[in-house]
Amino acid sequence: MSNRFSIAKPRFPGLSDHDLEQVAKALALVDEAGEPQSDAPPRPRGIDVATILMTVHIDLVSILAALLSDSRMESSQDEASIAARFGPVVASLVKDVRWLNTVNIYSPDMANQPNQAEILRRMLLAMTHDVRAVLIKLAFRIQRLRNLHREDASIRRFIARETLDIYAPLANRLGISQFKWELEDLAFHQLDPEHYQAIEKSLADSRDQREAIIAQFVETLRHQLASHGIKAKVHGRPKHIYSIWCKMRRKRLTIDELYDLLAVRVIVDDQAACYSVLGLAHNQWQYIPKEFDDYIANPKENGYQSLHTVVIDGQGNRIEIQIRSKAMHEFAELG
Repeated sequence: MSNRFSIAKPRFPGLSDHDLEQVAKALALVDEAGEPQSDAPPRPRGIDVATILMTVHIDLVSILAALLSDSRMESSQDEASIAARFGPVVASLVKDVRWLNTVNIYSPDMANQPNQAEILRRMLLAMTHDVRAVLIKLAFRIQRLRNLHREDASIRRFIARETLDIYAPLANRLGISQFKWELEDLAFHQLDPEHYQAIEKSLADSRDQREAIIAQFVETLRHQLASHGIKAKVHGRPKHIYSIWCKMRRKRLTIDELYDLLAVRVIVDDQAACYSVLGLAHNQWQYIPKEFDDYIANPKENGYQSLHTVVIDGQGNRIEIQIRSKAMHEFAELG
């Protein structure tokens, strides 16, 4: 057990020694199940999935359920035996995750039938007893996509298409943008590697120039906020390849014509400060009215709240600003 404790400690920072003992206990049980057969299709390991979940500050119950949902455990431990060792809540979660990992009712035709895809997404949510099971499933899908190069081309395309139609929208519905972006980018890379690599190269080629523009803008904005007594964190915001591609197609623009490759995020203490920052930005720079969205007054369906605006700096660069409170930011990133 001590060996597994030492394995768990660096993989799960922030857990107490008591919680790490539980993790080590789960790892020991998985190891007892043995290694998968050499000819078995590659499946995500529970420990890798649990590590992904740590990035969204998930609870111990979910970490244990992810570990115990390792495919090696499917035939060696039933719900009752898991409940005896880790409690009924963990056992119930494992049962739901196992079902989600084996259910196979998606058809690629759903890519052209959005209503059918929506029905399937609702069904997956309705048939799980605990929404944390869906979150664990999303982490399983991320890990599978990361290792998808080990599978046949037809399987890669199916998994990627299913991800864009079902699982990325589920992540969005749950408000887990961190998972949504990675699911979309990994799936897009499989489905359209040519355009993925072209956008990736364009971003890399212009990175130095974009970073210099953003650095100057952030410095100016921070100075303005400080001079008005507004406490805020201001930083550049990363852009994701699939969202760039979608916007290029939707607006029929080249990547060089997209304004929001230059983007910053401002995080303040409360809602009132959000509007103070907005007023300051609009007084400091010319803004584009049609690009303004108030998702605080009118939240998105998944509960997302933020102010979005686009301003033009002194050099004529269009820069997108997202303004949100700490609570809004935590919800947007972690759900």
